[in-house]
Amino acid sequence: MTDNKKLGIKGERFTVRFLKKNKYKILLRNFTSHFGEIDIIAHDDKYIIFVEVKTRSGNIMLPPGSAVNYKKQKRIINTAQYFLRKYKTDLKIRFDI
Repeated sequence: MTDNKKLGIKGERFTVRFLKKNKYKILLRNFTSHFGEIDIIAHDDKYIIFVEVKTRSGNIMLPPGSAVNYKKQKRIINTAQYFLRKYKTDLKIRFDI
């Protein structure tokens, strides 16, 4: 396993702990479809949240959104739509990076 992969897994674990601490329920991790993957899908009383985790090492302070280009956004959106067709919900939808 590469160092980047290990760092990514560490970032996802941290994010899951953060979400749980803030009263979110984790539905799925690493949800995949033929469109792509969503790192974490969680919900609270109002929202279903599609979470893309970006973990960096060092002192790089760039906004997380800068790591998600248009092509990646489309893959996340299409995967989220696939999820919502498969699992119906009345909750509002949110995308977090």
